[in-house]
Amino acid sequence: MFRKLLKPDPFLYCLTSVRLCRVTMASDDIAQLADALSKTHVGDGELSFKGLGLKLDNAASVEELVRDIEQYQGLRALRLEGNTLGVDAARAIAKALENKDLLQRCYWSDMFTGRLRSEIPTALRSLGSALMSSGARLTELDLSDNAFGPDGVKGIEQLLKSPSCHRLRELKLNNCGMGIGGGKILAEALIECHRQSSAHGAPLKLRVFIAGRNRLENEGARALAKAFQVIGSLEEVHMPQNGINYAGVMALASAMRHNPELRVLNFNDNTFTKRGTLAMAQALRHLRNVQVINFGDCLVRSEGAIALAAGLREGLPILKELNLSFGEITEAAALVVAQAVMDKPHMEKVDLNGNCLGEEGCEALREAMENMDKGDMLSSLSDDEGEPDDEDDEEDDDDRENGDDGEDDASDNCNEDDEEDDEIVKENGIIKGDSPEKQQSPAEIVSFLSCPSVEKLLQLGELRTDLSRQVDPSDPHMAADVLLKITSLYNEEPETKTAVLETADAVLKKLLSASTFQSYCFLSTLLVQMGLLKGEGKLKKVSLIPGQLLCLEHAIHQEYFSQHHASLLHTFISKNSEALKSCSSAGERLSSALEKKCNDQH
Repeated sequence: MFRKLLKPDPFLYCLTSVRLCRVTMASDDIAQLADALSKTHVGDGELSFKGLGLKLDNAASVEELVRDIEQYQGLRALRLEGNTLGVDAARAIAKALENKDLLQRCYWSDMFTGRLRSEIPTALRSLGSALMSSGARLTELDLSDNAFGPDGVKGIEQLLKSPSCHRLRELKLNNCGMGIGGGKILAEALIECHRQSSAHGAPLKLRVFIAGRNRLENEGARALAKAFQVIGSLEEVHMPQNGINYAGVMALASAMRHNPELRVLNFNDNTFTKRGTLAMAQALRHLRNVQVINFGDCLVRSEGAIALAAGLREGLPILKELNLSFGEITEAAALVVAQAVMDKPHMEKVDLNGNCLGEEGCEALREAMENMDKGDMLSSLSDDEGEPDDEDDEEDDDDRENGDDGEDDASDNCNEDDEEDDEIVKENGIIKGDSPEKQQSPAEIVSFLSCPSVEKLLQLGELRTDLSRQVDPSDPHMAADVLLKITSLYNEEPETKTAVLETADAVLKKLLSASTFQSYCFLSTLLVQMGLLKGEGKLKKVSLIPGQLLCLEHAIHQEYFSQHHASLLHTFISKNSEALKSCSSAGERLSSALEKKCNDQH
């Protein structure tokens, strides 16, 4: 080992370090010298024993290490990673730390290899107690790659609650096997730390939180979400590979909204599905400082990708990196994402590898990015999964619902109302708090919606305007259902045609004038019902009739129908023209109107 030298000559310092590390080498062997220095470095307030592979079982084995700690004046950072500490060795080191009140950074990852799990909490308590006794104020604590489980979290619980962590800025607990129990203990400790530090006038301002590969699952994620919401100062959150699905993701999304300085969001290899992705997309609308989003291998799927594209259009002004790899995203949805990054001046990388584009889709995506002069930011597509085999048989991974995703009967059954989910908010990840409460529907409106007919529509007279009041932009399922019911009545009889088009215009104007996020959610739901987009859950496809497409064609020409809304529809219709073959003439008219709208705006 080595001791700190007062004002060391660099050459003598190197020789001393090498000699004390018992490294045998020629004085001119620069490579070996550099290697030795990398392992044993003193300076800038940092004392490092990193990566020496020392097996420190007892007090005797750490005598020189302890002496180095004791003699180092102004110790601010201690690196112990890459060694293995027993309980007695930890106690001896802890004793040396009791007078180190300037210590701020503890790099203690990979520190218990080969130790019994029962030893680790005791060792951590000893080290934590020493830090608390010394009066140290930590800014960084790294305990990653220590498989200590929930009991290990208990070993640092008191430290995290104490004044020694009131100034903590970075907490790294990657790959520690905390589990649900450990996640809950950690969350409570952070909340208590924030409470106590706030009482002293300087609230905890944690900036970096890293806890990947910890099997936190939904319960652990929910607990930590509560802590994140209380703290509100996070800039980086890394929680990959934690077995979290939509329920935990929704809780985390809500918490992220309370951390306005968030820059990096990494939830790679969890399971978002539609609900989680929509919730996260909505949260991102409120965050102006995000630079890196990693939702790779999160099963965001196409509906989720569209919602994230809306978030890109609506906010995220300084985004640099977007990872949506391995998410079962199809070609059209990937193109919508590509279009949404067009106006991002800081964008450097878009990763859509490992999705379901197919060869033609990969080429179309590359071409689209090249046409926007952003081809260099598109990551490799070498692991593309190819086009999905069957777009109709997938079961909703959120809750394994056996919904009927097949086509409805050609004729409407007026005795069966559409069964909307009772929990639309949960189904779509959309928060309805910003939308006004729907008014009580008049009986005539209820009757029309339960069994629509031309006669009922005409009889509504001025009440037809109430149909637009019934649709809520935050309830895309109902909105799409109402629109399709109205447009299904279209025919060329002048009075009927006028009534249908005016009513459809009023509904669409309201829905497309909402936020980009809500309008995109509505359009993606409409696409699912039209059979142009693969959806999740129980949402049924309708049997399209020409009148519905002709009403959309009319809407395309209206001022309320923006270019980016037209572009979204055009992308899906152009890639799924087979779904409109039963309405070939009307489908062609709609496609032509969309293409013209898109081209007119370029």
